[in-house]
Amino acid sequence: MRHLLLALPFALLPLVAAQAHEHGHDHDHEHSHDSLGAHEHGVASLNAALDGNLLELQFESPAMNLVGFEHAAKSDADKAKVAAAKRELEQPISLFALTSGDCKATQVELQSPLFGDADHDHDHDHDHDHDHDHDHDHHDHEGEHSDIHAHYRFECAKANELKQLNLAELFKRFPATEKIQVQLIGPNGQQGVELTPAQPRLSF
Repeated sequence: MRHLLLALPFALLPLVAAQAHEHGHDHDHEHSHDSLGAHEHGVASLNAALDGNLLELQFESPAMNLVGFEHAAKSDADKAKVAAAKRELEQPISLFALTSGDCKATQVELQSPLFGDADHDHDHDHDHDHDHDHDHDHHDHEGEHSDIHAHYRFECAKANELKQLNLAELFKRFPATEKIQVQLIGPNGQQGVELTPAQPRLSF
């Protein structure tokens, strides 16, 4: 079931799936996923799949929407903005209003060039110099188009009570996000919709 669920969101993205199969490598898959669609400020995407009591969400946004810039955070003020955004993204239950289904986040993965230094420093202090050089090159390669990816997996004890996704809190906490393009697979099949601060809800 878990394997099936992991495949569900990517069924929405045949282009990515095809590229991933061609490369056959997770690292290449990440890069092909980065290139999917236009990098448009104010616009983010969310893929959601509900299967039984398991819910998967994949959220992707230009860093500009979440932290207000896309360059490497060098000043204390920029680093504080990145840390604050990361803390918000680490609280998906409130961001996506999942309280009604008695859901617990069993997996939270955040990926972005902007998070690189903090993660490496925390996990591998002795490799700081090497990682710093790598990250520096990576930022140069990324240029001014840095994205933030978030992948969440939830187990919902009362999944039958999950009636909708409500992104009002996400829009509130990240006001530079003007619209989110959602692809959802749930009990009623597949649907796609564009959510905005004025219309932040999508029923399963």
